[in-house]
Amino acid sequence: MNLYGFPWWRSHTVQVSKKGCAAKDITAGTLMRDSHHLPKIQRSAPYLQHPDLSQYYQLKHGTFTRHGGTSSPPYDSLNTSDAVGDSESNVAANLGIIKHSMGAKQILSTRQTHGTEVLMVDSDTLETFDALQQADAMITNICGVGLMIKQADCQAVILFDPHQNVIANVHCGWRGNVKNILGQVVQMMEHHFDCESADLVAAIGPSLGPCCAEFITHKDIFPPSFRDFRISETHFDLWRLSSHQLVTAGINPHNITVSEICTRCHTDRFFSYRGEGVTGRFGTVVMLK
Repeated sequence: MNLYGFPWWRSHTVQVSKKGCAAKDITAGTLMRDSHHLPKIQRSAPYLQHPDLSQYYQLKHGTFTRHGGTSSPPYDSLNTSDAVGDSESNVAANLGIIKHSMGAKQILSTRQTHGTEVLMVDSDTLETFDALQQADAMITNICGVGLMIKQADCQAVILFDPHQNVIANVHCGWRGNVKNILGQVVQMMEHHFDCESADLVAAIGPSLGPCCAEFITHKDIFPPSFRDFRISETHFDLWRLSSHQLVTAGINPHNITVSEICTRCHTDRFFSYRGEGVTGRFGTVVMLK
């Protein structure tokens, strides 16, 4: 049992020296449009890791909790979004903490719209990147660039090809399931990076669990095929649904990990829109070393 009470996850509090390359580079590559004004952060925040992903030496990832940041209630304290009412200065400081914790050269995130837009991150993208760009998934093979998904009940699904050294991070809520964004991202990894779906490793992080995923209007918003994932009259298992969509896309079910941590049930550790209404967004980051 780790310090967050989740037996299946590793927890980390990264200690970062105030000297060295990481400290010098802390002002670069953040999510804010005025990223060059980001304060130099010399502290780190705790994060959780999937044990199955941690075995890959070339990969670094983490799901940050709501703790360890600078924001005040109701965004306390490691809020990653400046679109929910928090101040830009607090969010900038929080992003600096995350960047420092990951040891990343850059941390990228987009404006998530529950759509199917996918951002292919290459050298040209890094030069022209704008955090206002709309996308609900990012794919890259560039080292040192952390791809971050902002969450408050929706899933962050990490995809990794250890053979081609390609990563993706996908924002998937119920609308993403309806549009099958996971299957589309797998196809793009195959088409643009020569990945084989059978080689991919996937991890579904803390998000809305079947205990709390109630959809009273499910007959209006879900296709009939989603009935297979209904566990009561109005509750659905979105974790199992996403896993099914990944398997349908060609991923080996043995290569899929689900954290089974419900954000609605753990508002003391994570932000939850369903549980709190006005609240912050926690971040899940994946990066090639």
